[in-house]
Amino acid sequence: MNYLIVYYSHFGNGKKIVERLASKLKGEVKVMTLAEVNPKSIPSADLYVFSAPAEAFSLHRGMKRFLKDFPAMVGKKYGIINTHGAKKNRLPKMEELLTKKGMQKAAELEFRIAGDYKTGNALPAGWEARVDEMAGKL
Repeated sequence: MNYLIVYYSHFGNGKKIVERLASKLKGEVKVMTLAEVNPKSIPSADLYVFSAPAEAFSLHRGMKRFLKDFPAMVGKKYGIINTHGAKKNRLPKMEELLTKKGMQKAAELEFRIAGDYKTGNALPAGWEARVDEMAGKL
């Protein structure tokens, strides 16, 4: 299996998640930041994973733009990850944008971060097991 993980992480919480996920996936895994990839010329993969935080009560605007500009990939599978500080996650928005591209969701994961989020150490206890579980679904 060939995976491409595209993520944005402002404080490092999301980066920890995708690094853990990449280490648990079996096959070829390419991890790219949002700034490193152009949605119009995205590398080919069997399964795509997108990870971004919520900011200002919405999905991170760069990821939202990226997913809107992402080409249609009918039948391709994807996973989505969202970190957020509020009670409401932004997975539905990510799913909506990717479903419009004809893609099929394989797994999703969300984390409500708390505490000292600016240090990248705000993930809840047990986060590693939840990431490992997601890897098993992908």
